Amino acid sequence: MSAPGREPGLDDEADRWLVGMARAGDSGAYEELVRRHRDRIYRIALRMLGSPADADDVAQEVVIQLWTAMSGFAGTSAFTTWLYRIVVNRCLNHRRGQRPHAELADADHPPVAGPESRVLAGEELQAGLRAISGLPEDQRVSLVLVQLEGLSYREAAVVTKTSEATVRGRLARARATLMSEMKDWT
Repeated sequence: MSAPGREPGLDDEADRWLVGMARAGDSGAYEELVRRHRDRIYRIALRMLGSPADADDVAQEVVIQLWTAMSGFAGTSAFTTWLYRIVVNRCLNHRRGQRPHAELADADHPPVAGPESRVLAGEELQAGLRAISGLPEDQRVSLVLVQLEGLSYREAAVVTKTSEATVRGRLARARATLMSEMKDWT
């Protein structure tokens, strides 16, 4: 599996090589793996949690967990598949450990200054993030992986350890909910 914008064969091979080196104790190889994937880790966490501060916390936890969990990576799937699973699980655990947020804090998404259209766009973005954040976990995970991260149904099914049909169903319900929640913005 490879993420959008990445060359499938070469990146997966480079990841496999770096994982092998990191498992052998090469901290430089581990640092390179983190460098290659840190934006993806943060982006998924932000989309799952809706808060830059929480996304930072989870991203740091994932980076620490990767080092200790590296020995458990069997290599039967792409490194990115394994990484998505770790990030998604950390986000779900993080959300379970917090009280539900009624609204995203203003500090998380500063107001946009400028013409009315920019202000409205910022408000629409906040409404969209709130709507995504309010989705049930299974739907939010499918939406983030397929709709926002660009994974195929098959790839998302591997990450979530479900069937493609389950991913499709969850995604359809998430989209329907978002359409309903965002109808005032269209």
